[in-house]
Amino acid sequence: MNAPTIAPAPALPASLRMGAVRLRVRDGARSVAFYRDVVGLAPLGTAPDGAIRLGAGGRALVELEVAPGAPPRPRGTTGLFHLAILVPDRTALAVVLRRLAAYRVPVGASDHLVSEALYFDDPDGNGIEVYRDRPRSEWRWQGASVAMATEALDLHRLVAEAPALVPVAQPLPDATVMGHVHLQVGDLEAARRFYVRQLGFAITTESYPGALFVSAGGYHHHLGLNTWSSRRGGPAPEGAVGLVHYEVVLPEAEIAALRTRLAAAGEDVRDSAGGFAVADPWATRAVFVAG
Repeated sequence: MNAPTIAPAPALPASLRMGAVRLRVRDGARSVAFYRDVVGLAPLGTAPDGAIRLGAGGRALVELEVAPGAPPRPRGTTGLFHLAILVPDRTALAVVLRRLAAYRVPVGASDHLVSEALYFDDPDGNGIEVYRDRPRSEWRWQGASVAMATEALDLHRLVAEAPALVPVAQPLPDATVMGHVHLQVGDLEAARRFYVRQLGFAITTESYPGALFVSAGGYHHHLGLNTWSSRRGGPAPEGAVGLVHYEVVLPEAEIAALRTRLAAAGEDVRDSAGGFAVADPWATRAVFVAG
């Protein structure tokens, strides 16, 4: 018997934004120090379930679930490629670069045309991007596809923009947010079915071989999906180091409508505080919350 045809999902609203990303780490003190001192996030206490919260402007951007005996995430499995923290301007990005240099953190850097980005890992190997967007007026669109590339970023010019009197210890600006989350998936067509046809994200570029970028409201991407080292891969072992879940923030009415539609389509939708959780075909969990 043929599977029923699933109608494309309604587009997600332009008000969509990314919320906190929860990670499982082995050493709480070590990770807090890294996200506070190196990344520049402010400690915000703990969540009701004990996860350690760090963020900017009073908003949690990263939550740490401490599990000292957590096994490593095997290479080739699906899950987090990197979380991506968006700073408000190039000066803030330059301060982050100065701080990474001061702590001797190995860093990569790219100009993506729509943004400029720094890449590095936390102590457990979780990927982190800190980036700034170019003005939307500078993004180049052809129809529904935005031009993105990976070009060299001149770090000498960037670090020169960091004000000399700004201390390296200055935290990230209050306007810092979680800009996007980039995931490793096992198959791009299955990812397209889930994230585009089921959830309602729009494809913004397919110009990178082995990757798909999707968003709501004409942003360059809220989610990156790639198979670069995870093609045909499956989830990491239960309880492994890495991504626990990431949040997607929507208006309350949109939360209810999306939950109803996913449940009707046969997805395993589970209630959570302020919303619901749903997993992609590789058990990577998104938590949709009202906000």
